[in-house]
Amino acid sequence: MSFIKDFKEFAMKGNIIDMAVGVIIGGAFGKIVSSLVNDIIMPCMTVITGSDGFKNMKYVIVEGKEAVAEGQAAVEEVAVNYGMFIQNIVDFLIIALSIFVALRVIVKFKRKEKEAEAEAAAAPAEPTKEEVLLTEIRDILAKEAKK
Repeated sequence: MSFIKDFKEFAMKGNIIDMAVGVIIGGAFGKIVSSLVNDIIMPCMTVITGSDGFKNMKYVIVEGKEAVAEGQAAVEEVAVNYGMFIQNIVDFLIIALSIFVALRVIVKFKRKEKEAEAEAAAAPAEPTKEEVLLTEIRDILAKEAKK
């Protein structure tokens, strides 16, 4: 029973739940970025490069052949699909740029928040009513002592 209890405590920690949420959101974000690359950016690149897209770019090492006669085996094409590699690089760069921009915004926000806290801490605190009253009494007593 202690194993189950220990696992339950581990799983219910805030960091584990935050990490799980982050992984789920990250997966969804990856799908959005992949759609952006595949459905918007790559078609534009196809128009710019004048080819039929990166996905179809490849270097054929052995051409594929269909079985034309009985007993003759078909030969599968052997090719280096460098177009898919280029598309995956573009995918990665867009994801990395998106994460960089998001983290930069978060860091800027936290920096401003810390600066505001530092300014609030550096500013002298307003004296309480008791302190004001005691200061006035001190000043009155000082005037009386001088007389």
